[in-house]
Amino acid sequence: MDELSLIAAFRERFGPPPDRVVVSSGDDAAVVRARAFSVVSTDAMIDGVHFRLGTTASAADAGHRALAGALSDLAAMGADPGEAYVVLGMPAGFAEADALALADAMASLAARSDVAIVGGDVTTAPALTLAVTVVGWADEAAQLVSRAGARPGDLVGVTGTLGASGAGLAILDGRATGPGALARRHLRPEPRLREGRALARAGARAMIDLSDGLASDARHVARASGVVIEIDLDALPLADGVPGVAQQLGIAPWELAATAGEDYELCVCVGSEERAAAEAAAPLTWIGSVAAGQPEVIMLAAGSPQTAVGFHHRL
Repeated sequence: MDELSLIAAFRERFGPPPDRVVVSSGDDAAVVRARAFSVVSTDAMIDGVHFRLGTTASAADAGHRALAGALSDLAAMGADPGEAYVVLGMPAGFAEADALALADAMASLAARSDVAIVGGDVTTAPALTLAVTVVGWADEAAQLVSRAGARPGDLVGVTGTLGASGAGLAILDGRATGPGALARRHLRPEPRLREGRALARAGARAMIDLSDGLASDARHVARASGVVIEIDLDALPLADGVPGVAQQLGIAPWELAATAGEDYELCVCVGSEERAAAEAAAPLTWIGSVAAGQPEVIMLAAGSPQTAVGFHHRL
């Protein structure tokens, strides 16, 4: 596979850049007209670690998921999406058709998300590797939301439904059967960019995307904000089909929602006075509250304390 020809094919698929991009892919570096505040995040996905090529994901699925995971971080900050830079490492024997399908999937998501893919690199690697850097923008720091703003008395909510990705992976793995929609949620998650911006405008005090599972991600917010977060596991909005998959796996349905991760929904902390504005900004389910105390997460199911841990990489 010729590197320059492949890059040219990628550039054709990614399309012409918007006016804010002065110099795009094909030069030594991209040049972008900046706004006052840039929001930058980097994420990586590797075959055998984050997916299993040909078993739990196609090349196109891998491309979509890598970009979606990175963009989800911008959603959690309430930033306007801007540009993406993609490093693609391909193993020996990786088919050109798969590389182009991967690029097509990324281009499709980028177009829907108002994101311009304007640079990156192509190289060989022991396994299919995607490293994505995304840049978002804001005109004022006050327009952005971090993990550190939750206060005692806040309500805790989540967008959308939970557990779909974990249940979908179980279906793809052959550990369970269930609706195809669950597998699609795992393979093709949609970053909640619109919802993140709307919640930021509505006065959200703290926000995080649910990439590692609510159990772990809520702890990140609790520690950053210096508060206690109390979660009612019985209130979690489960995606259709999750209880059936959980039954086959011999676990409680809330475990898929709280621990499996990669739902890429948003968890948000909102003051009671902003509740109505937040509900108008995005479809929310209220699942808990914020209290004063040493940072921790308290999870209750049927009134009893539960221990739950989300995904953690073992390095």
